[in-house]
Amino acid sequence: MAWTWRFETADGTETDPAVEPEDFTTQGDAESWIGEYWRQLLEGGTEQVTLFEDGTEVYAMSLRAAAES
Repeated sequence: MAWTWRFETADGTETDPAVEPEDFTTQGDAESWIGEYWRQLLEGGTEQVTLFEDGTEVYAMSLRAAAES
């Protein structure tokens, strides 16, 4: 299984991340990575991310909402 993130601007346009992600073999690894780098991603222009498992969307979330918490 491959877990990947798609990085998007506020309007949903795909963007290049400020921090290049690694390859993730588990959902937990992917989520741990986003938990570690979300601030840098947000500062680099990524507003929201979507997690995929083998090309199937699992969920999307706003990084801006995380910053406001």
